[in-house]
Amino acid sequence: MIVGLGYVGLPLAVALAKAHPGDEVIGFDIDRGRIDQLVAGHDRTREVETGTLQSTRLTFTTSDADCAGADIVIVTVPTPVDAANRPDLGPLLAASRRLAGWINPAKRTIVVFESTVYPGATEEECGPAIEAASKFKRGRDFRLGYSPERINPGDKVHRVEKIVKVVAGEDDETLDELAELYGAVTEAGVFRAASIRAAEAAKAIENAQRDINIAFMNEVAQILAMTGTSVWDVLDAARTKWNFLPFEPGLVGGHCIGVDPYYLSFHAETLGHHPRVILSGRGINDGMGRWIAERLHAQLGLQPKRILFLGITFKEDVPDVRNSRAIDVVRRLEELGHHVTVADPLADPTEVAREYGVTLVAEPGGDYDCLFAAVGHAAYRAMGADEIAGLTKEGALVADLKGIWRRLTLPAHIRRWSL
Repeated sequence: MIVGLGYVGLPLAVALAKAHPGDEVIGFDIDRGRIDQLVAGHDRTREVETGTLQSTRLTFTTSDADCAGADIVIVTVPTPVDAANRPDLGPLLAASRRLAGWINPAKRTIVVFESTVYPGATEEECGPAIEAASKFKRGRDFRLGYSPERINPGDKVHRVEKIVKVVAGEDDETLDELAELYGAVTEAGVFRAASIRAAEAAKAIENAQRDINIAFMNEVAQILAMTGTSVWDVLDAARTKWNFLPFEPGLVGGHCIGVDPYYLSFHAETLGHHPRVILSGRGINDGMGRWIAERLHAQLGLQPKRILFLGITFKEDVPDVRNSRAIDVVRRLEELGHHVTVADPLADPTEVAREYGVTLVAEPGGDYDCLFAAVGHAAYRAMGADEIAGLTKEGALVADLKGIWRRLTLPAHIRRWSL
């Protein structure tokens, strides 16, 4: 039983169904529209192809009755932060209370959480929530496990079948069962964490580490900008050293790197420790959109201009716009008086309008004062000089956040800006 069929749950459900053909694998989601799409063979996240969905022996449902008596329940619901950047366990606890009715005490159902949490949350928050919503007792009627998800949206290489899966259980028997369950899924094998708390912490620091390294790159880009030095030229040189880590500057959004460090910092503060490095990195990355917008404003002569903004999803080649930091650039440019037209070949216009109140333009045309490539979608990486020039007026600025057009020769009348 997989609860939550988003970027994490759906690929996992498909992989489990393939690895355990003799078992019934059920995918549960509260979104009826999502279930209907999956039954029809369509995955709007683009993580699973239609042919794979249709050929996999997998049941999709929104019905609690279909889930009753499960041997194993795997929870992959979102764990966001609130407006004050504090952990929001609402979806996780709601799922915990709901699945309490599915537990079969005769089987001692295992409930596995894959969602990002702070260390201790599985046993101190989720377990008690299940007990409170039922007559069941942890350890006697159900058992807890944790296996941190490592899905990277849009990544066709590091799939769940190819990566090491960390597993943890509240006792040795549970750990053995989870190692067998996940071990059949991934050819890279499983790692048995010392405890549930250790596995939770491992997940938190994996993304906090990336966040801090990207923050360093963003700060370097800001420093180099003061002298007109391209951070991409600097990185080209630095990468020739054998142990240089290949992190790049940019906008840090999404549901992992842009969120998980706040779970770790929250945990630290509840213990009386102020996490200076983690919060410093978050502060730099959260402010990067505003800094980029103000640099563009300066390049445009501090005057309102017409800007075509390319890309609003949280990363390249994925359709998800939730927690996209590209919107920070749009908002600040608008505050500075610019007229911003937003386009994105992958984003759902309805979702963008709902999330941000922004209307996407399907076929951008006209002479813009500035063309800004915010997200390096394949469609934008493939654009040629003539196509770019055709969208801009004489003397326009072409701004290329991720350096996707660095090697492209543009007409002499076009000005260029990048980090």
